[in-house]
Amino acid sequence: MDNPSNTMKSRKIAAISTLTALSIGSNYAMIPLSNIKLMDLIVFVGGFCFGPLAGVLIGIFSWTIYGLLNPRGFLLPIWLATMFSEAIYGVVGGLIRRGVDPQELKAFRHWRVNTGIFFGVLGVFLTFIYDLMTNIVFGLVQNMNVLFAVVFGFATLGLIHMVSNAFFFGIGCIPMITAITKITGGETCEASEE
Repeated sequence: MDNPSNTMKSRKIAAISTLTALSIGSNYAMIPLSNIKLMDLIVFVGGFCFGPLAGVLIGIFSWTIYGLLNPRGFLLPIWLATMFSEAIYGVVGGLIRRGVDPQELKAFRHWRVNTGIFFGVLGVFLTFIYDLMTNIVFGLVQNMNVLFAVVFGFATLGLIHMVSNAFFFGIGCIPMITAITKITGGETCEASEE
């Protein structure tokens, strides 16, 4: 009989690998849509379901591959900024999980709507932080005034990123968390964080 600890570790590794692959694949599929990506949602949900460390790994692994093979080009400082900024989604997902029971997400329709709104607003906030950090690095790398880089970044693609993430987080978090909870046998693997 398998050791329960090894089974839990195997599940977590499989989940991290699957969510990383889904994150990368969805990013390549959505390349024509500038700053409209499912990656942030997937990383957040990975952190929510499997803990902050798993969320960080999904974010870093996703950007490690996508950033190195990015059709829009590669610059080391921007790649590092996006990689570590993406990890914030996973950390926050894991921290939010401690206050929300995934089984309760589907319990009441009214609560579900409020939870969807909460996740949508949280998606905007996290995206603001992500875009702020990456726009600052972009400004420094391009030798621009950092304030100009931040304002220009938000005025062009940042708003699109925040609105799309509000939508994706608002409608996507609950179904994804519910599906992952069912796939993992009604429980998440977060309890075995070592």
